[in-house]
Amino acid sequence: MVSVLQNVAIDCADAYGLARFWSEVTGCPLHPEDGPGDPEIDVMLPEGPLLHFNQVPERKSVKNRIHLCLRPMTSRDEEVERLLSLGAALVADRREPDGSGWAVLADPEGNEFCVLRSESDRAAMSS
Repeated sequence: MVSVLQNVAIDCADAYGLARFWSEVTGCPLHPEDGPGDPEIDVMLPEGPLLHFNQVPERKSVKNRIHLCLRPMTSRDEEVERLLSLGAALVADRREPDGSGWAVLADPEGNEFCVLRSESDRAAMSS
């Protein structure tokens, strides 16, 4: 017997607001029954677990021990700029001059996540 990963739970102060940010990031909809003021909101990813936003009273205070890593459909640098325009903040720039590396961003509530190289970025480096 094994366990199946149902969702990735993210504690937050504003479940609806943060879920809307991540809905924009992923291009995936909120659960149709979820709405403003709900203490729990799901972002419906097409494959794999849900992103589950759970409203809690305490604020984030330390670095995440688990974080999401995104592989964009466009170039890594274009995606970083898009996410910054949605309200993310740059935490650490680990991009290297040769095109390798990643960027560490934070969502509007300070949860860190990484933006990796896209498949086209990786292919360009190997050719």
